[in-house]
Amino acid sequence: MNKTLIATLTAIVLVLTFAVTLVPQEKQATAQETTPFPSREKVISVTGTATTSVEPDLLRVQFGVETQEKTAKEALEANSSQMTAIVDAIKKIGITEDELSTSSLNIYPVYDSYQDKLTGRYTQELIGYRVSNILMVETGQLSLAADIIDGAVAAGANRVDSVYFTLSPEKQLEINDSLIAQAVLNAKSKAEKALAPLDHKIIGVKVVSLSEFGMPPPIPYYTASYDESAALKASTPVFSSDQEVSTTANVIFVIGSN
Repeated sequence: MNKTLIATLTAIVLVLTFAVTLVPQEKQATAQETTPFPSREKVISVTGTATTSVEPDLLRVQFGVETQEKTAKEALEANSSQMTAIVDAIKKIGITEDELSTSSLNIYPVYDSYQDKLTGRYTQELIGYRVSNILMVETGQLSLAADIIDGAVAAGANRVDSVYFTLSPEKQLEINDSLIAQAVLNAKSKAEKALAPLDHKIIGVKVVSLSEFGMPPPIPYYTASYDESAALKASTPVFSSDQEVSTTANVIFVIGSN
């Protein structure tokens, strides 16, 4: 009985040892079979650019009125009266209501500071309220720039903040679309020139990445506050100028030897 039991236990131990040995070997074999080989693909990354000069098709003019009175109500009423006259004058030039919008409207208190003779402390005293109302004219009638400024000032505007020439979103999109192909071709040309001395050539395209298109910075003609003490004796000369629009395309080419 003892010999038989010993023989049985020995056999069980041998079987378990064999099974334990096989498991990691099988897992190792499976891991070796599923491990991918590193890619041997050769690539070159190039960024192409395309630029063009475009005439702006959008005019933006910011102007307005600042008034100050003892009460907020009086200041607002005075400002509204002057702004109504300005809007009427601008409409007579040929600007429609759709081309007009309020850029900002602010009402804030005005204080005067003085030093108390007895205590020497500085004290602030409320002396009135100031209202600032700024309008924006956005139009495709670029030739009206001077007339808009002169008409607004003549009607009572005491602020001319800025005059910008820029591109409308529609024209910007049109220009960007026309530049995409040129940017990609520029990238291809650069890649071919770089590969020529290396005895390699382009055999495919892996990735094309286009830049995010944005509006070019507008060209400011004028930006300042109008001095009420100065009168415009002649028409204000305003001229637009072309804008440069650029786009880029990053292309990763697959290459091979000649």
